[in-house]
Amino acid sequence: MNDKIIGILGGMGPEATAECYLKIIRATNAGKDQEHYRVIIDSNAKIPDRTEAISGRGENPVPEMIHTAKNLEKLQVDVACIPCMTAHYFIEEVQKSVSFPLLNAFLELKKFIQDYYPNVKRIGVLATTGTLETGLFQKYFDHLEVINPTPYTQNEKVMRAIYGENGIKSGNTDGEPLQLLKDASQELLDNGAELIISGCTEIGLVLKPYHLPVPLIDPMEVIANVVVKETVYQKS
Repeated sequence: MNDKIIGILGGMGPEATAECYLKIIRATNAGKDQEHYRVIIDSNAKIPDRTEAISGRGENPVPEMIHTAKNLEKLQVDVACIPCMTAHYFIEEVQKSVSFPLLNAFLELKKFIQDYYPNVKRIGVLATTGTLETGLFQKYFDHLEVINPTPYTQNEKVMRAIYGENGIKSGNTDGEPLQLLKDASQELLDNGAELIISGCTEIGLVLKPYHLPVPLIDPMEVIANVVVKETVYQKS
C-alpha cells in the first residue's frame, strides 16, 4: 500500500500545478484508487511572480514559498516537488526552512538526460526570460552547449506564448501559443539543438513531443516519476 505522502508546492501557475498532479497519478503503479499515494497540494497562486522578482522588478516570492512549504510540512509530507522551473532559483532558501526533501527538477533533469541521451551535446531551452537570466541551465548543464532563443524570439515568441493576451497564462493552450512555440523551437533546431527542454511548466501544457522532430523533454514528467520513486524508498 502506498502510504507515503507526496507534497506539491504549487500555484506557480495553477494549471501547471494540476498537470503535475496528473503526471504523478500516471507515474504511479496503481490498480485501484486505494493504491495511489496521498498527495497534498497547496496551490498558492498568491506567490509573487518569479520572473519579475529575478529581474528586480517584483516582490520576493520566497516568504510565500516558505509559508506554503511549511503548510506541507505540518501535514507531514515525505517529499515534495515544485512545478515551476523559474521558482527553482529560490529552492535552496525554501529547503532550509523545512525538514522534508524538495526535489530539484534541474538535478533530476540532468540525470535523466545523462542516462537516456548520453550522446547529446547541444540542448535547446524554451523557458521564461527570468529562468534564462538566472543561468540555471548553464549551471546544471555546464557539460553541454545550451542554446537559448535569440532576444527577439524570446520576447516575441516564447514570452508572448506564455504571458501574451492570448497566452497560456490566460488559459489558452492551443492556437497562437502553439504556433509561437513551434516557431521558437524551429530556431533552436536551426541553431543545432539535438533535443529541446520545455523549461517552463506552462510550455509543457501546449507543446508536445509529437510537434517536434527531436526529443522534447518535460522536466515535470521527469520529476513526477522521480517523486514517486523517492516516496517508494522513503521510510521503507
